[in-house]
Amino acid sequence: MLRGHRRAARWTLEQLAEVSGVSARTLSDMERGRSKGPQHRTVTALADALALEADAREELVELARDGRLRDHWTRPSGLCELPRSVEDFTGRGAELVWMSELLYAESSPGVGVVGLITGSAGLGKTTFAVRAAHSVRPSFPDGVLFLDLFGMSQRPLGSGDALRFLLRALGVTDQRIPVDIQERASMYRSLLRDKRVLVVLDNAASEDQVRPLLSGGGASRTLITTRRLLAGLEGVRRLVLGPLPVPDSLDLLTGILGERSASDEDSALARLVELCGGLPLALRIIGNRLVSRPEWPVAELAARLANEERRLEQFTAGDLKIANAFGMSYEQLADSARRLFRRLAVIPGRDFDAALTAVAGAVPIEDAWDALDDLVDLGLLQDSSAGRYRFHDLVRLFARERLQEEETPAGQEAVAGRVTSWLLRMATVSGRWFEPGYGPPGRIDPDLSVPSAEEEADGWLRVNVDNWLGAMRAAAGRGPHTLVLDCAESMHWFSERWVHGPHWHEVFTLGAESAAALGDLEQQATQLNYLAWVHSVPPADPQAMLRYAAEAWELATRAGAEAQIAWSHEYTAGALLLLGRSDEAIPLSFRAAETFKTLGDIDSYVQTLANVANCLRNEGRHAEALEQFRTALALMDGEGSGMTPSVATHSRPFALIRIGQCLGQLGRLGEAINTLSEGIALLDTLQVSDFRRAGALEVLAVLLSEDGRAGESRRTYALAARVFEEIGDAEASSRCQALATGAP
Repeated sequence: MLRGHRRAARWTLEQLAEVSGVSARTLSDMERGRSKGPQHRTVTALADALALEADAREELVELARDGRLRDHWTRPSGLCELPRSVEDFTGRGAELVWMSELLYAESSPGVGVVGLITGSAGLGKTTFAVRAAHSVRPSFPDGVLFLDLFGMSQRPLGSGDALRFLLRALGVTDQRIPVDIQERASMYRSLLRDKRVLVVLDNAASEDQVRPLLSGGGASRTLITTRRLLAGLEGVRRLVLGPLPVPDSLDLLTGILGERSASDEDSALARLVELCGGLPLALRIIGNRLVSRPEWPVAELAARLANEERRLEQFTAGDLKIANAFGMSYEQLADSARRLFRRLAVIPGRDFDAALTAVAGAVPIEDAWDALDDLVDLGLLQDSSAGRYRFHDLVRLFARERLQEEETPAGQEAVAGRVTSWLLRMATVSGRWFEPGYGPPGRIDPDLSVPSAEEEADGWLRVNVDNWLGAMRAAAGRGPHTLVLDCAESMHWFSERWVHGPHWHEVFTLGAESAAALGDLEQQATQLNYLAWVHSVPPADPQAMLRYAAEAWELATRAGAEAQIAWSHEYTAGALLLLGRSDEAIPLSFRAAETFKTLGDIDSYVQTLANVANCLRNEGRHAEALEQFRTALALMDGEGSGMTPSVATHSRPFALIRIGQCLGQLGRLGEAINTLSEGIALLDTLQVSDFRRAGALEVLAVLLSEDGRAGESRRTYALAARVFEEIGDAEASSRCQALATGAP
């Protein structure tokens, strides 16, 4: 009937595909009788495209409905024939090897070999299982059976009905099939024991559903696909199907596109692959959309998908819609788990833990654990051994869509505000572990999972950086600015432990903007001085340092903030030193030192003394620099100096390293090597591994070489090369590696 209407309209398959939005392949399958029960949406799209009159339209729709019903009831009983494989199947090489190994796997007596394929929606579990079954079909002369268990429907196929279909496929007449389920299962196992059959059980719902369907030994094999983990199944061989790697994803998309992929821009195809996130279903939908519209540029579809707010709705082609695949899993959840799932979409980072989950859902952490287990079990979340969870990018968009459709704007705002506040307060408390005068929190906020030690605080800040930084961005846009400023301020001392973190510029910029919004000139100057420090870290930008320090000086002068005026002088001096203008830097550093001394800030005074010494060393005045560094070291070591002990502990290794460098430049190699080694050892104790440690190791390697200790020098160069590589300085790493190996 469809062919007749199309020919009457004088359209080709491709023309009807373009007008209706239904792929040419789907149309071909319908006209050749391969697809006798297409979805209602597909048929109505065709009727609209063909402009059918009421009677003809109704007849076409009714034929499709009858076909769907006939297909539903006859497919399992039609000898459970294995569906055809797709022509453009791509990748999954290691997984196909796993399937081959399943053929030869041994099991205990009376226990059948069972392969369990799990994974979230859209990963192509059924497609893979069908392809794998076809590839090993010659090894099963007694047949390959396929049965859809309808695990994601509201009424999964019962074990008794499944056994009846399978027994009929094995040649048992209806009259011989036992009424009792246990007797059916016994007959099924006895038939398989003497045959070599592969049984593919697709879309399983639960352990209880599939247990009666498992063979009891012999040469037969069972292959199960499911979105759930089915952790209760014993003795099965598990395969977790993950997203396709980028090269395989690109091969699949170009395979679907066929000849037209050769004329499209590689960059646009690569962008489409990236946005599909390795989901074969997403790639197929995108490929089918492009094939059905031959004149549609790939770049235009990529541009549409770039809009995150509307991306999910673009993954639709005919009766294929990726949101439907996710929705089937979503419908399996209890109401409380659905609510938590959609609220997790407000978390700004890529992953999260149970504590943050509990905050988003406003539930006890025990309930959060239970819900997370359900979400992982259904493939709506991915978990890791570190107790972290994450969305696939498209599943996150689906969760956000559910949040927007199922919760009020006020409810959404409450969830976002709760998560943002908690993250900023957690980050602030964690950051202050490293700030002199704070350390362990005196009064514990009952809402927070407060770290009990520096190591815990350090770990939380690093692992959750995407989350608390995302919370800073959100709060900076709508408030409260006080929380943003507190968070940025608390990161000052922690940033010294994570010098090469790529986010410090944004952190302190947000801090400065929030201080400005609050009208706090002194804090704004403080944050700008921190930004000057950020640009002192290699690869340094002395011009940016000068700019930020000048802005800080102007604001601090207006506020009468003497300490920040002094710090602006200090960072200006540091920039001038980097520019080779040490003669201008020295008086500024001296001025800053005098201010700090007058204010009684011995910690800052000692740091500025060290910078004065750096200026002297840069001018070749090594003896004067050595004396200045030793003066600073004496203050660090002196009990009555007034230095904060933690600051002295952190500063001491850097003073020793500078003293060692001065001694080396004065030709006192033995003292220099010992002092440098002591400073580096202290850095190792403090777990500091940044550009300062790398530079110290390179200097030590030079001195060891000059002292005739070639073997030690090469080993030290090799260590310096590794540190330089870790912090992203490829040029310095290559230089040290060449010296470590003796390469020219």
